[in-house]
Amino acid sequence: MNKIINHIIYLLIITASVFLSKTEASNTNKVNQMDKNIKQIIVKDINGKPVNLSDYKGKVLLIVNVASYCGYTKQYAGLEEIYKKYKDKGFEILAFPCNQFGEQEPGTNEEIKNFCSSKFDVTFKLFDKIDVNGKDKSPLYSILTDNEVTGKADIKWNFEKFLIDKNGNVVARYTSKVEPNSEELISVIEKEIKR
Repeated sequence: MNKIINHIIYLLIITASVFLSKTEASNTNKVNQMDKNIKQIIVKDINGKPVNLSDYKGKVLLIVNVASYCGYTKQYAGLEEIYKKYKDKGFEILAFPCNQFGEQEPGTNEEIKNFCSSKFDVTFKLFDKIDVNGKDKSPLYSILTDNEVTGKADIKWNFEKFLIDKNGNVVARYTSKVEPNSEELISVIEKEIKR
């Protein structure tokens, strides 16, 4: 009789540990999902108004740190081109000015807005100037630069790009040299739009 009771207790312990390990794995997956999801973040637009990134649910996003006086500044034209091409298909570009790389974005938000509209006829969304590295790093960039998809590397220069899926998850990261209308980037944008 004792052997039967011991066997039942053993089976209960095994069943409980299997259940607990599955629960832990499920919780870990949920944490990992949150680690690469931006929808809980609130940012300010270029006019200082709060924008909840969950408002973009259902849209594919390209997030870019931008600067007005950089060798890559001409990419504004390519960004505007792909924005116009895909905006009616559920695509948005979110541009975040940053002055951390060679002080190439020294202007105020108003000056940045005027520069973008007068030089490049930018119609996609511009946001408040932020830090993308260091102790004052934006919470958005804390997610973008530290997750299981894109790794843990700091932003290296202006015009790095992050692609976000319709549910707010980080999908891919592109260096500054990747042009907005390159096949490398466009192919993934189109794939995410079709999902």
